Amino acid sequence: MSATLDKDELLGWLRETSPARLAELWRRADETRRSHVGDAVHLRGLVEISNHCIRQCGYCGLRAGNQSLGRYRMDADEIFFAALQAVKFGYGTVVLQAGEDFGISAEWMAEIVRRIKRETPLAVTLSLGERPDEDLAAWREAGADRYLLRFETSDRNLFEEIHPPLGNRKCDRIAILRRLREFGFEVGSGIMVGIPGQTYASVANDIALFRELDLDMIGIGPFIPHPATPLGSGFKIFPSVNGERVPNSELMVYKAVALTRLVRPDANIPATTALATINKKNGRELGLQRGANVFMPNLTPLKYRRLYEIYPAKACIEETGNACNACLSTRIQMIGRHVGRGPGGRRDHAFTPPAPTTACEVCHA
Repeated sequence: MSATLDKDELLGWLRETSPARLAELWRRADETRRSHVGDAVHLRGLVEISNHCIRQCGYCGLRAGNQSLGRYRMDADEIFFAALQAVKFGYGTVVLQAGEDFGISAEWMAEIVRRIKRETPLAVTLSLGERPDEDLAAWREAGADRYLLRFETSDRNLFEEIHPPLGNRKCDRIAILRRLREFGFEVGSGIMVGIPGQTYASVANDIALFRELDLDMIGIGPFIPHPATPLGSGFKIFPSVNGERVPNSELMVYKAVALTRLVRPDANIPATTALATINKKNGRELGLQRGANVFMPNLTPLKYRRLYEIYPAKACIEETGNACNACLSTRIQMIGRHVGRGPGGRRDHAFTPPAPTTACEVCHA
């Protein structure tokens, strides 16, 4: 097994059920991880800065149509205090994440990035949804190092079913990911495993696309139903395709993580919070032993954390930053790994603004 795995081989592994064969997959993924990114587990401090969102995604509890959700938007000082916590705990990166919230202006966010870069040693990762080129350029010029935008599924028809366009405009997340690379960001993306209507072939295509895009960061987690969404309430039902339906199981996530490590050996791959949610006992640890090398401890203030409900019953929503940091450090040491130091980026980029384009228009309010 190697980075040359073709789609048929990926498909075969995704369907594999033999414990002995899967043990070999875990072993090879772990060896590949060790030889390319080492035994360090990098900690990225996650700050969920806003749960406002203008989108109506069929799977996400932050969707604009969820009227039962109390909304919040952190102020600049709250965000900076969370970044200082990341420094205190020795993290190399702070991840600022939100719904697609155009109440977050480009200049306001750029000033926060500039302040963090000016007053701390942190790398800054942004995950703020589909934004116009000029916003992305401003944030990169302000000093943001990385941008995360999950494409969720490479199956275009399924994507459009679960991710309705804004108005009459459809947006191509793959095109946005390519633009992010042109702007000089380290680029992250990822998928959900077990989305209703998802096939094994589409997951194999997703993993092949990770390789094609040469992604720096790749997040993989299970689809977890939220009752306030069309997919979670049963309002939108997808029949199985050719009698098959990818399960949103822990095992399927491990398979996808392991195969992703094999096709993208030097990428940063987190053991996600969603994985910890479906296996609170040792889901993260098993993810680390099957290809992952990153944890994302939550630094969102407790008064907001429960409100950032992409899916229900998230892990670690009641833990303080101190408690979460201590817990994760212990878990990492128990599996023979150590906490990484510094930003832990895959590679550095210099900022060079690309020529303007109208290839992907983003409708915003």
